[in-house]
Amino acid sequence: MRALTVTAAQAGCVPLDIPANVATAAELLRAAADQGADLVVLPELFLTGYELPGIVADPAAHTLAPTDPRLDPLAAACARTRTAVVVGAPTRDADTGELHISALVLDREGRFAAQYDKQHATPTERATGFAPGSRGCTVVLDGWRLGLGICWDLGFPEHSRAAALDGCDAYLVGAMLGQGGGARQRAAVLPARAFDNTNYAVLANHSGPSGPYQGCGGSAVWGPDGVLLADAGTADPGLATVRLDPAALAAAREREPVLVDPSLTAPRRARAGHTLG
Repeated sequence: MRALTVTAAQAGCVPLDIPANVATAAELLRAAADQGADLVVLPELFLTGYELPGIVADPAAHTLAPTDPRLDPLAAACARTRTAVVVGAPTRDADTGELHISALVLDREGRFAAQYDKQHATPTERATGFAPGSRGCTVVLDGWRLGLGICWDLGFPEHSRAAALDGCDAYLVGAMLGQGGGARQRAAVLPARAFDNTNYAVLANHSGPSGPYQGCGGSAVWGPDGVLLADAGTADPGLATVRLDPAALAAAREREPVLVDPSLTAPRRARAGHTLG
């Protein structure tokens, strides 16, 4: 593998205004591309904000499908800069009508590449009308295997472990971590997920008000030894850009190899794999 440059990005979003938030996402992507980013990760539900009741009240207006033309400005920015993106959005299953909190992935050409539905929906999210996803998701970019997660997935070590057992080199998470408990979770859990699985951990978090919460910012990247490598702090907009180094990854794994428990290998069969080109 060659080195891969990844940016965790944050900025304020406009409640339920998908075109405005797509425009912001495209601006963040272009700024990250200027820093050499190959891939940009954006927060949970970034394209609507964490506006659960509003999404449920009018899902036809406030959910996105992979072919939604409102994504076109972001897709064009991907194609123009040759940069892939993972962005949080609400979706609705075309067959069942179930609502999901999802991460949509566009490749370097701006083409839809993958969708991951949050597996650990919170009790509030389920009560509001969002269903948990049924499988994990791994995407591949320039030889790097990248596992996707969304917010509360972080609270379940087996989620990031399933990604590691699927050979993932980095764990990418879009989140809505608020001030207080969310900030403490960010500081404690992300380095642990990186260290335990000897992979990079990338967090893109809200940096302002979104729904009932005030995001704590702190979009960041941790190395495979659990060390913080870049932190956007409270900047709005803010970027945390890191060059993922295959040599550093290999050295960390030589020092602290991932211990594979055969009883935990079953989640590998419940993951979808997608190549971003």
